[in-house]
Amino acid sequence: MTDTSTSIGGTVAPGYERVAEAFARNFSHHGDVGAALCVYRHGEVVADLWGGVEDPATGTPYGPDTLQLVFSSTKGATALCANLLAQRGELVLDAPVVDHWPEFGAEGKAAITVRDLLSHRAGLAAFDERISIEDFIAWGPAVERLAAQAPNWEPGTAHGYHALTFGHLVGEVVRRATGRTLGRYFADEVAAPLGLDFHIGLPPELEPRVAPLFDFAAPPRPSATDEAIASVEAAAPAAPVDLGPLVTAMITKGTLTYRVFTRPPLRIPRFNEPAVREAEIPAANGITNARSLARMYASIVGEGVDGVRLLDPAQVDEARQVRSEGDDLVLIYPNRIGTGFFLSSPSTPLTSRGALGHSGMGGSLGFADPELELGFGYVMNQAQQHPDLDPRTHEVVRALKAICTA
Repeated sequence: MTDTSTSIGGTVAPGYERVAEAFARNFSHHGDVGAALCVYRHGEVVADLWGGVEDPATGTPYGPDTLQLVFSSTKGATALCANLLAQRGELVLDAPVVDHWPEFGAEGKAAITVRDLLSHRAGLAAFDERISIEDFIAWGPAVERLAAQAPNWEPGTAHGYHALTFGHLVGEVVRRATGRTLGRYFADEVAAPLGLDFHIGLPPELEPRVAPLFDFAAPPRPSATDEAIASVEAAAPAAPVDLGPLVTAMITKGTLTYRVFTRPPLRIPRFNEPAVREAEIPAANGITNARSLARMYASIVGEGVDGVRLLDPAQVDEARQVRSEGDDLVLIYPNRIGTGFFLSSPSTPLTSRGALGHSGMGGSLGFADPELELGFGYVMNQAQQHPDLDPRTHEVVRALKAICTA
C-alpha cells in the first residue's frame, strides 16, 4: 500500500484498514518522521506497516527491518523475563530480594520483595547522589550504589516510576538467580525461541541498521551528526509554555522527579552513541522493530505464535493483577501497574482494561491484550513530548479497538 504524502509500505488484513489510515495520519498530522507498526491477532499478523525515513539528511527509507531504540518499552521485555523465571519456579516474586542479593538489605531494605521492584514500590527510583553515565552503563558501580543506599520513601507504602533504576534492580536479581545478565537471558530465553530482532545490549555489528533518535525538537537538517543533533537541542526551547505537572517536576531541581531523570543525565542524543546502545540498560535501551515488539507480546496470549507461547494464562493473569494504582510519586499523574507491566489507564489507554504492556519515552508502545488475543508494537525515530497521551499510538489503538470490539 502507498500514501501520496509519505512513503508508506506494508500490508494490512481485510477489515483492518482503519489501522492503516490512523498510521498514515501520524505522518500527515502528528509529525512522525520514520515509524513502523505491527499488530498480531489470534497469532497472525493483521497489520505490518512502515513509513517515512530513517534520517531526513540521507533520505534512507524507514523499513520493516529498521532497528530502533525504544526507551522504556524495554521494561516490558525485562518484566517478561522476570515473569518467565517465576513461571519456571526459578524466581519467587514475593520473596525478599536479599534471598538472591544479600548486600541489597542495607539501610532498611531487607523486606523489599522482587515484586516490589517490578511494581515500582521499592523506593529506589533515584540514586542518592549523582552518578556518571560511565558508571551507570558499567553495571557494577550502579548496582553497588543501589544496594548500599536508603530508599527514597518507605518501601511498599507508595509507588513511583523507577525510570532508569528499574532495569538494574530487576536485572541484578535475574543475574544472581540465573548467572546470566538480563540481556543474555532475554536473548536466550525470549528472543531466540521467537526469532526476535530485539536486543538489550546491541551487538556492534548491528549498529548500521539502527535509525538515529531525534530529540523533542525537529529532526536535524541537513546532517544527522551528533553535532547537528546537539545544535538542534541547544536551539530548542527548554519546554513548551504550558509545562504541565510532570514536565514542571522534571525541570525543578530538588524534586524526586528531577533526581530520577538526571541521575545519570541520559538525554536523548546520548542514546545515539554506540557505547550507550551496546551497554545493557534493561530499563531503557532495548533496540528492536515493530515486528519483534508485537511478536513478543503475541507470544503471551491465545496460542502464542508459531507454536510458541512463553507465559501461560495463569502467569499472565498474575502479571496483570494491579499492584500499584493511583498517583505516581515520580510521574505525578495516576497510573496502574502490574508485575512489571503497565496496565491500561486514562494516561495510556489500551484496547481493553485487561491489556498489559509498556510505553517508551518519546512515543514507542508495545502491549498484549489477552481477551482480544492481540500483540501490538509501534516504534519511531522522532521523540515527542506527550507525557500522558501520545496521539500517534492513541489513534492507532483506538482504531484497532473499534475493529476488534465491533
